[in-house]
Amino acid sequence: MITDEAIIKLNVRTFDEGVRARVLAAITRIVNAEAAASGAPTPPEITPLDRYPMASNDEEATERLGAVFRAHFSAERVHQVGPASASEDFGSFGSQWGVPSVFWFVGGTDPDVYAKAKAANRINEIPSNHSPRFLPVLHPTLKTGVEAMVVAAHAWLSAG
Repeated sequence: MITDEAIIKLNVRTFDEGVRARVLAAITRIVNAEAAASGAPTPPEITPLDRYPMASNDEEATERLGAVFRAHFSAERVHQVGPASASEDFGSFGSQWGVPSVFWFVGGTDPDVYAKAKAANRINEIPSNHSPRFLPVLHPTLKTGVEAMVVAAHAWLSAG
């Protein structure tokens, strides 16, 4: 059976708006070319479902929060990571409101599980938050997350 319709959903994540524009243009070109090559009777319909600005951490706010997190949690527990390909709506908050924003992660993986995965060079196999196998260690993850929010709010509100 050959259907008369196909639906393809993509999630595009980039670290640069210029790259994003090129990727989206390439997708449009490829979809249109494939439709033409197959003799589709109508051109494809391309409908963006969600579109969020990149989550970009404000440098000054990141430095401020990094310092208070290191002071509160200890330097060994605070790590700066590079860009992550999260497709979060978080990027909308700072850009739409014109305010500095900082996106951070709270680790939730059992330290033994992490150590074993790291030793086996299999960290990418640890289930993350969209996996049905995601199971953060409840304690101290919940306590750490709440502390991070309180420490950040205090640092931000007391600096003004």
